[in-house]
Amino acid sequence: MKKRIIILGSILLTLVVLWSGAWLFVSSQIKTQVDALALADGETAPQLTCATLDIGGYPFNFDVRCAGATLVSGDLMVTVPDLRASVLAYRPNHVLASAAGPAEISDAFTGGRNEVSWTALDASLRIENWRIARLSVEGEGLSWNDTLFGNALIGKSGHLEAHLLDMPELHDPATGRAALAAYVSASDVEVPGIELAQTAAEIEGELTGLPDDIRNWGTAPLLEDWQQAGGKLRLVAVRANDGVSDLSATGDLALDEAGYPTGSLAIDSKGVAERIGPFIQEPWRTLVLGVPGEDGRHKNQLSFANGGLSSGLVPISALPSLF
Repeated sequence: MKKRIIILGSILLTLVVLWSGAWLFVSSQIKTQVDALALADGETAPQLTCATLDIGGYPFNFDVRCAGATLVSGDLMVTVPDLRASVLAYRPNHVLASAAGPAEISDAFTGGRNEVSWTALDASLRIENWRIARLSVEGEGLSWNDTLFGNALIGKSGHLEAHLLDMPELHDPATGRAALAAYVSASDVEVPGIELAQTAAEIEGELTGLPDDIRNWGTAPLLEDWQQAGGKLRLVAVRANDGVSDLSATGDLALDEAGYPTGSLAIDSKGVAERIGPFIQEPWRTLVLGVPGEDGRHKNQLSFANGGLSSGLVPISALPSLF
């Protein structure tokens, strides 16, 4: 009996040592990958630096904490006090993340400075067969302020959530293409600039023609690759309502060979034209929203083609190429 206990103890000790060694190796690899993000140039690839980087969670978790995070991409710089991500060692395809605010945003080109704050901000990413199965972000008590001169409120929302869901019925293994369904909703939205208050908004959409293996994302210019694969953005529904005015829209958009948007967008609204009247002068307001009918509703269709935006047959504006 004593011999069996010794053998069992030796086996358990060996397993603990092996597991500990594996955990230390994986945690060092995670640290190396995060540290590598600081070596990016911030132009061709975003640069992320951490004032302090910690890896914890032994023995069954890998918990990454990036304190004093700074993200640089082109002229844009974002600083966040605390970023955290966690994954279970036995379920590495599911990542949970959170952030503590406020986020400070500055644009070196325009000189703009903004602050985005929240009471809670969490995210979840689940990968299946290297495809995005679900990506979710939820925030509570969000507020966006212009801090260049003082602290002016741009907008806020009591609750915001965004989700991307895999559409397995549209997955094409032969071409390596996948599709994602998107859903975004916001409640208690307030935008003082246009006297918007207690507004609910929703967006439902579908993205097709995406690379199905996320390990291939970034190996080719994403928008060019998406266009060549025949990718489309379908706006299933866009809805906003504050009890006084409302707006809805549907449409399909893609990119042509030159990188210009192509497709159409149908807009139906009531009370929106009056709301934005002080900010968008005629004839642009009518060209975008359309002429009101007998019921007071504005209906219009916007068309994107050949590098331009048109209202019906009337050109409105030229659009830049996206690649």
